[in-house]
Amino acid sequence: MKILLVTPPLTQLNTSYPATSHLTGFLSSQGIVAEQMDLSIELIQALFTRKKLTEIFDLASKIPKLSKTNKIILQQANFYSQTIEPVMQFLSGKNDSLAHRFCNRNFWPVSKRLPTDDDLEWGFGMIGNHDRAIHLCTLYLRDLSDFINQTVDPHFELIRYAESLCLRLPNFDSIEKELQKPLSIIENLMLEIFAKRISTEMPDMVGFTIPFPGNLYSTLRCTKWLKHEHPKTKICIGGGYVNTELRSISDATIFNYVDYITFDDGELPLLRLLTNGDKIRTIYRSSNNKLIRCDFQSNENIAFAETGIPNYNGLLQNNYINLIELTNPMHALWSNGRWNKMMLAHGCYWGKCTFCDCGLDYINRYETAPIALVVDKMEAIMQQTGQSGFHFVDEAAPPSLLRKLAEEIIRRKLTVSYWTNVRFEKSFTPELCYLMSQSGCIAISGGLEVASPRILKLINKGITIETARESMKNFANADIMTHAYLMYGFPTETAHETLESLEVVRQLFENGFIQSAFWHRYAMTIHSPSGQNPENVGAKHSLIPKGDFANNEIPYYTSNEIDLDFYGKGLNLATYNYMQGAGYDVKVKDWFK
Repeated sequence: MKILLVTPPLTQLNTSYPATSHLTGFLSSQGIVAEQMDLSIELIQALFTRKKLTEIFDLASKIPKLSKTNKIILQQANFYSQTIEPVMQFLSGKNDSLAHRFCNRNFWPVSKRLPTDDDLEWGFGMIGNHDRAIHLCTLYLRDLSDFINQTVDPHFELIRYAESLCLRLPNFDSIEKELQKPLSIIENLMLEIFAKRISTEMPDMVGFTIPFPGNLYSTLRCTKWLKHEHPKTKICIGGGYVNTELRSISDATIFNYVDYITFDDGELPLLRLLTNGDKIRTIYRSSNNKLIRCDFQSNENIAFAETGIPNYNGLLQNNYINLIELTNPMHALWSNGRWNKMMLAHGCYWGKCTFCDCGLDYINRYETAPIALVVDKMEAIMQQTGQSGFHFVDEAAPPSLLRKLAEEIIRRKLTVSYWTNVRFEKSFTPELCYLMSQSGCIAISGGLEVASPRILKLINKGITIETARESMKNFANADIMTHAYLMYGFPTETAHETLESLEVVRQLFENGFIQSAFWHRYAMTIHSPSGQNPENVGAKHSLIPKGDFANNEIPYYTSNEIDLDFYGKGLNLATYNYMQGAGYDVKVKDWFK
């Protein structure tokens, strides 16, 4: 059988999401004919053209009531239509000479996002023309995206599609109603691109990775079309969203749109489907409309060391684009640069945090591969892509493996750049951080979570504020940028502890120990220790019926409720200023007014 693996709209636009390239590499090594496409970036490439923008402006001009902002953009339609293709060429690295023109603030029309000259000089200095131009082009695309969203397609956002529709879907009814509506101009364009690839490849099966809620609706639009136009083609879905949300699905309606749902790592379930083997960790619908769950208790997997080398065939022709929305250099790494995504190890070597989905395979099955094999893969990927930047997307890269990785990179005299996720533990000594820096590590991200001693103990993070601060200091002294993941609203967390956490974060920024941070609002999930035993963290489940479609987040309550919307705004406002190098002299309580 031949399979086409698809990344549906929309994901990050600067590099390919890793699922299809990893699965293509593995399946090809097993003799399966596997092709892949990144429908996400292909849609963006086709959308941001002079022809398509002109169509959008024509449609918008027929809308009787537009906001003042959208009227202004419509009045400047000629500017956007004339500049969109040069902007996309520049962002994809096809015409770098345009940086000298695009970095000039006066080139751009006035908009709410256009920064002042002082802000630009602070962010990029006098000679940072290229990144300054990328920043201004990003703001230009954001304005266009808002216009599209508010005029012709309310589901469209720059790196997600219909996410708000799919964030909480206890029942399938709402999304099915949306699927019955006429296609938008964006959806028509997406299906045109998809249809051309189907007619070229004529696959026996199409597999969609759904990593985020903002990929579900576009996937179902594609599968609905596929069911109608190519009814004999089998369809399967998998990925992060599926693994966390659909494990307890009991409504069979989605099988009007797909044939199989696979769970956890996709290598073995897909291999079994494609070779007519015994299905594993797969759900399908029987002829009498019953859901059949196949071998969910099995621990059988393809060993991490045997998953093969990622294969980028079918992706290299894509014009991925660099984006810089914030001037913060650490924050920009997620959207700027062609990062080859890999893992050093499968799962998490700690795997005990009470807020984390420890019950799922991608967390609880910790497995490593020989470091020589990992670096062999790095060299093979560099040869394929021509890019020597790597983002190791581990849940938490083990210090011992990072040491071996650094030593092997140095031994082979490779010139690479890489960044990864870590736990801020005492193993990150000055010597290890220096070794990582010398081998090419430019940045790390890690979970400080709640910078309050009591809550850190409650979430079983396994670190203290003191050890986290020391490891961050060691990274900083080795010139490795640091991003901190932060959390607020954990059960029983008080307002005072929330402010206490922000004060710790303020000090970390002021001392230069971290350069970037983001606050996540705590969510209780069914796969986490706190969700399975809420009483251990001082919470109780709310008595709300379980949904028959997507189930992940659990409503809960505690005896100590605080206004999370209020505190979330203050935390994010303060941290935004800290990332810009400002606001250190403001008392933390003053952000909450």
